[in-house]
Amino acid sequence: MHDAHHQKPARLFLVLGAFFVTNALLAEFVGTKIFSLERTLGFEPVRLVIGGEVLSLNFTAGVLLWPFVFVMTDIVNEYYGRRGVRLLSLLGAGMILYAFAAVFAAMGLAPADFWATRATPAGPFDMELAFDSVFGQGLWIIAASLVAFLVSQVLDVRVFQLLKRRTGERMIWLRATGSTVVSQLVDSFIVLFIAFYLGADWSIRLVLSVCALNYAYKFCAAILMTPVIYAAHGAIERYLGPELAGRMRTVALREGASV
Repeated sequence: MHDAHHQKPARLFLVLGAFFVTNALLAEFVGTKIFSLERTLGFEPVRLVIGGEVLSLNFTAGVLLWPFVFVMTDIVNEYYGRRGVRLLSLLGAGMILYAFAAVFAAMGLAPADFWATRATPAGPFDMELAFDSVFGQGLWIIAASLVAFLVSQVLDVRVFQLLKRRTGERMIWLRATGSTVVSQLVDSFIVLFIAFYLGADWSIRLVLSVCALNYAYKFCAAILMTPVIYAAHGAIERYLGPELAGRMRTVALREGASV
């Protein structure tokens, strides 16, 4: 029983890490799909004028998963400190690079004749083109995503630790949501700036306009995730027990202040 008690932090870290890396990987790959938020909810697209640009509520599908990544970041930060988040961030970035390398290798394989073209009621369908279009993101987008991921993680951790030192054990929502909304602003700008200003000749005005729209969505998502953060904290406290959970939070805060 005593050994099982001491294994709980390691088991919890493994579970949180698995969710963290899985959500980061999925967000990268489903991010190739652009969806209309209005049509998904059954409305006609709006026409928002931001910075002189006319925009609708179109987002990558990855924005549905990134909020969970940042929730995992804040939970890991709460119980394992900056070192825990750093380990998972580097692991996540490494797995994303590995996954993209595997996908690009798969794209270079010669397709089987019976698979390359599939007959459909609408006519022949080019499976090879579809595979390459869905999975083959440009190098600028990959670079932008990785840089933004690492920078925003570092910023999230620092803001979280700063707010926790100011508030102690009170106001979980403030340190979790506050760190997320700050880091997501930087994340949104870095992705668009590298991928589309440097990589696709977008104007800086268009980059800032799309960034503002994306950030507004992420800000709302961060607020809506607040109940999830409290539910996760409650489940973890029950699993660890108040004594062990309190000791882990204290150590995490002390190590965060000294790193």
